[in-house]
Amino acid sequence: MSVGQSAGAREITDASGYPGHAERVLAPENEQEVLEILRRASKESAPITVMGALTGVTGAAVPEGGWALSLARLRRLEVLDGRAMVGPGVLLRDLQAAAAASGQFYAPDPTENTSSIGGNIAANASGSRSFRYGATREHVAALRVALLDGRILDLRRGQPIDFPVPAIRLPRTTKHSAGYRLAPGMDFLDLFIGSEGTLGVVTEAQLRLLPAPGDLLGGVVFFPSEESALDAVDRWRSDPSLRMLEYLDRASLEMMDAPHGAALMIEQEDDSDLDMTGALEADSWFAISGADRERFRQFRHALPERVNARIRRTGFMKLSTDYAVPLEKGREMLKLYRAALEPEFAGRYVIFGHIGDAHLHINTFSETPQQFERAKDILASLARAAVTLGGTVGAEHGLGKRKAHLLAVQYTPTEIEAMREVKRRFDPQWLLGRGTLFG
Repeated sequence: MSVGQSAGAREITDASGYPGHAERVLAPENEQEVLEILRRASKESAPITVMGALTGVTGAAVPEGGWALSLARLRRLEVLDGRAMVGPGVLLRDLQAAAAASGQFYAPDPTENTSSIGGNIAANASGSRSFRYGATREHVAALRVALLDGRILDLRRGQPIDFPVPAIRLPRTTKHSAGYRLAPGMDFLDLFIGSEGTLGVVTEAQLRLLPAPGDLLGGVVFFPSEESALDAVDRWRSDPSLRMLEYLDRASLEMMDAPHGAALMIEQEDDSDLDMTGALEADSWFAISGADRERFRQFRHALPERVNARIRRTGFMKLSTDYAVPLEKGREMLKLYRAALEPEFAGRYVIFGHIGDAHLHINTFSETPQQFERAKDILASLARAAVTLGGTVGAEHGLGKRKAHLLAVQYTPTEIEAMREVKRRFDPQWLLGRGTLFG
């Protein structure tokens, strides 16, 4: 689509069902066209929302009017030794496949492999392998960023920010994706990673690739109770062979026709033995062959798909959490989840996710408008509890529009004003990503 053309006004939603629309949808084919669109938006004071693959769950990429800037056609993909040059429209699965074909791998592994690299950078996405390898931020070596004033920033890892910013306190968690990361002397490119398309438009990224590991061992280990699974987490978390440690509670397993008290999904990069005390070893299974690994992959992705299908049947918008707490507070936070939800939502919620990072997702199933509103209140109270424990209200999805109200739970008014000042520096008219982060 050439600059200036439009696909016509259209309704747009993301994976959470967050509704929006755009008067114009523009799909540039190169960096120069991105710049031209941004210049025109600035000149015409047109709100503009950057869209990736729309696999997000917070509404960040969903426009509420104005223009939509789709990066789907910026799909350069060049794999080199130890790095890849990647356009923002490249899908995660395509990067992973290209890296694998070269004997390398890209470590970040968000659940949705049809997400775009631009979207992953915008949200500082992580996924199951962040337990060992960290989030997207740790794997970005360079960025090219288009700004509303027509400039291109060519930023390299280690290049300090060129204007003064205050220090914003960060949670004591291994993952965090809520608001701007600000610190004096920080790497300039870190400002744009996790900024959810509110400061500029990434037109190209240089990403770090790692040597592909040898044989992998994946498995699903079942337990008779939640406590026995948590005991195993405490034993296994420090094992250097593990690169994934995921949790499924009893309700999650019931949705997958696996009637056990709890389960841990693991992936190891060698065959070192884990202490299976308390596990139901006879019922557990491990993926060694290619067919086994495919079964394991399908098992991993089945729960989110079934959860989303059940939520769609209710007719209500998805209500879920993305909270994480310091590792030593994981059990305490899970107890708070149970205490808050069981009295009113017993049998109508699931808890699963990245327990290796003390980052578990709640998904609630409401059947009436009153239940939906009550679930929102409960999840909001749990957000405050997570922050009190030193945690984050947004570990990997960002806040977008749906969760923008949580910015004030995580930060003080002074800290939010510092973020707003940065926003004004790059976007004085507040055109980019209007409604995202700041409501």
